[in-house]
Amino acid sequence: MEYYKKNYRLIRELIIAAILIASVIYIFFCAPENITKKLSSFQLHHLSTSSNKEKNKTVIIALVNKAYVEGEISMLSLFLESFWLGGENTRYLVNHLLLVTVGQTAYERCKFLRLHCYRLVTDGVDFGGEKLYMSSDFIKMMWRRTLFLGDVLKRGYNFVFTDTDVIWLNNLFLRLSPDENEDIQISSDQFYGDPWSEQNVMNTGFYYARSNNKTIALFDRWYQMKDNSTYTNMKEQDVLVSLMRNGLFGELGMKVRFLETLYFSGFCEDSRDMNVVCTVHANCCRSIRAKVFDLTVVLQDWRKFKRPTAKNKTSPTVGYWSRYLGCYNSWVSKNSTKLNTTEE
Repeated sequence: MEYYKKNYRLIRELIIAAILIASVIYIFFCAPENITKKLSSFQLHHLSTSSNKEKNKTVIIALVNKAYVEGEISMLSLFLESFWLGGENTRYLVNHLLLVTVGQTAYERCKFLRLHCYRLVTDGVDFGGEKLYMSSDFIKMMWRRTLFLGDVLKRGYNFVFTDTDVIWLNNLFLRLSPDENEDIQISSDQFYGDPWSEQNVMNTGFYYARSNNKTIALFDRWYQMKDNSTYTNMKEQDVLVSLMRNGLFGELGMKVRFLETLYFSGFCEDSRDMNVVCTVHANCCRSIRAKVFDLTVVLQDWRKFKRPTAKNKTSPTVGYWSRYLGCYNSWVSKNSTKLNTTEE
């Protein structure tokens, strides 16, 4: 009997120890972080005409998964390098960047780089690998992003959302409108001259949203469409465009500005003036490998332009970007092995 009592006590102690260890592991690796506390620690106070800073809490948010942080040259490394190359106007902005990570690998890389990191809970869905444009997992990840950003608005924070395939070369806060009546300022794949025209081709890979009742209502309505049979197999960007065309912006009384590609450039339609360009987005591109290839070239172009020996910097056509061959090839042939752009 004594033998069984001793074994029972030993087993009980082992169980208690196992529970304690599991609790510690959960707290440090699994438990959801307090997003409000995280956001409040590094908010910006740009874009406000109000003297009350508490009414203008702004953060910069980017989302990454494993595919964006791995590789000899990763998408994340190029993204961060662009802040450095932008000089004094952009380097300090990294201190106000929240990197939302999907998966343990992305989170660990973020912490290693000593950035502000938030681990996004994905309810068992694996968003770790590359999600090719318009694949099923790509669409799911974009909807999860939309839900998260809507939650940020509900907590009273404005945000600049940026894909990590957007490189920052100048302080874009000098180009965004400070008008607090403008609810959203969003990038364009193609810009037709009128910042208020809904004919501009919207891109949700970069935009500024103010936290108010109108934007919160928009994100709620937008996310509700995820399971609507009308929008089956549509990515969240196309759903938002459809809602806009059906009058939702007007219904909510929203003021939405489309950003000029002269300042907010992209591979779909690039800026011809490096003197004023703020960002370059690797849009109209099929895979991460192709984007990394072409963004590396873009940063090389930028370095050449910023050299003290560069001439004619006042010319509106100076600094013409190199051709985006990686992204072009990624669409031309799915079987191309030149840049290995066929990772399904």
